[in-house]
Amino acid sequence: MADLSSSTSDARLLLKKIGREEDFELLPLDGGRNNRVAKLTFADSAPLVLKSYFHSPNDTRDRLGAEYTFLEMAWEKGVRSIPQPLSSDSERHTGLYTFVAGQKLAPGGVRQNHVDAAIDFVIAVNEGEPSTQLSSASEACFSIDAHLTTVASRVARLADLDAEAPHVEEAAALIETRILPLWQKVSGGIAAATDGLSLRAPITQKVASPSDFGFHNALVNDEGVVFLDFEYAGMDDPAKLVCDFFCQPEVPVNGEFFGHFVARIAETTLDPADFENRAKLLLSAYRIKWLCIMLNEFASAGRQRRHFSGGEDGWARRCAEQLAKANEGLDTLSGDLL
Repeated sequence: MADLSSSTSDARLLLKKIGREEDFELLPLDGGRNNRVAKLTFADSAPLVLKSYFHSPNDTRDRLGAEYTFLEMAWEKGVRSIPQPLSSDSERHTGLYTFVAGQKLAPGGVRQNHVDAAIDFVIAVNEGEPSTQLSSASEACFSIDAHLTTVASRVARLADLDAEAPHVEEAAALIETRILPLWQKVSGGIAAATDGLSLRAPITQKVASPSDFGFHNALVNDEGVVFLDFEYAGMDDPAKLVCDFFCQPEVPVNGEFFGHFVARIAETTLDPADFENRAKLLLSAYRIKWLCIMLNEFASAGRQRRHFSGGEDGWARRCAEQLAKANEGLDTLSGDLL
């Protein structure tokens, strides 16, 4: 369990910013592998959530700034299928939010109404004038070449595995014999399908993207679907948003919804045909990217974040699970590309 010794003082500082000084109790929550999260319970008012974001000299990404700014922007647009941002402290990398109750969707549990809720959310946060508040999303891409470079960087990171990781030899063999050859095939096919000018041409439309978007970052309650975790959010190519949505493996979205999702988002783009073609062209590349993300448990760079979030427990189990998922994903992608 993550160390929450500093969370009480952090919570008091953030509560004071909104004029509250009542007593509370802290309950640690699952914050994923990058952050610490705690629920604040009060005697006479609704619970809140304190989120402490990972930050280090080796990883200076402003996770708090990305999430808080995105939530403020969405809340101002009238979007309510999100937690409300209440206060933040950039020096302590902490944020205070309303608590949202709900259940996670189980793998295999995604239905048409859930997909439509996700589409409605994307459209809602992009209504009106383009946002001037948001910076570029994490790994934002604004050309086909940038997409290929980003995924290639993910593949290259797999060369630096943590020698102490459980099952690391199996992971290394999987990367060498399966992921690298498949990436060469996929990237070569995309480059061959795109002439040199189009490969580097700027993409004409940027959207406010939740980035790491999918039902792994969502809860379902009586009011519908609530979306969470926007620490990678910002302006991005809508095709990347769609590809990530259909490639995240934790709560998969059936490919039968891909055409429907793309068609509805296309209605809001400046060049629908270009967007649709780009989303279809890049999908296999993003399937490779998410295979790489599945293997983050083995990366040397992930150890510091795991320690911060209290995620070292169960490392061997997670490594084995991620290996199995990566093998399954490779089997499916290889079959689709035959």
